[in-house]
Amino acid sequence: MKAVSPRAAVCYVQPDPSSSQQVEGWVAFFQSMIFIVQGDPNGNTDIHVSLSGFSPLAPDGRNRKHGFHIHEYGDLSGGCASTGGHFNPTGDKHGGPNDALRHFGDLGNTNQGDDGNVFEIFSDRVVTLYGQYSVIGRSVVIHEQADDLGVVGDEGSLTTGNAGARIACCVIGNGT
Repeated sequence: MKAVSPRAAVCYVQPDPSSSQQVEGWVAFFQSMIFIVQGDPNGNTDIHVSLSGFSPLAPDGRNRKHGFHIHEYGDLSGGCASTGGHFNPTGDKHGGPNDALRHFGDLGNTNQGDDGNVFEIFSDRVVTLYGQYSVIGRSVVIHEQADDLGVVGDEGSLTTGNAGARIACCVIGNGT
């Protein structure tokens, strides 16, 4: 086994030019000291999310959820639309972050607080900063609506989670 140094990556979120919401902030990825066995990474990646600028909450006062995904391309030349689809190198159907089969980029939802901000830290078993499936150079996209995690079963659910418009995005850059 070969020891590999910890790695970090970060992206600075900017609003999509077509969105009325001015969502900004950052997303940071940290992958702890791991061991590489035959070239395959084995270790969770911690993801820290700090976002602000979401529209006010729904009249019922509950927190709003927003689809949160890693997309294929680190290209913002056409706003968030140029990031391509969800990062899915294995061709699986869309799912939630705890599903056995899912896109590599399926991270579920962020949860907007009463103040219009998102502050979350979570760990993901699929996202990696190493090897052929590294997310470095790809993008993070925040969507207008909640991701249904693929459970509705219609075509939109099985490809995008019916999460709606892309309201903010960023390119994931190597932090080390």
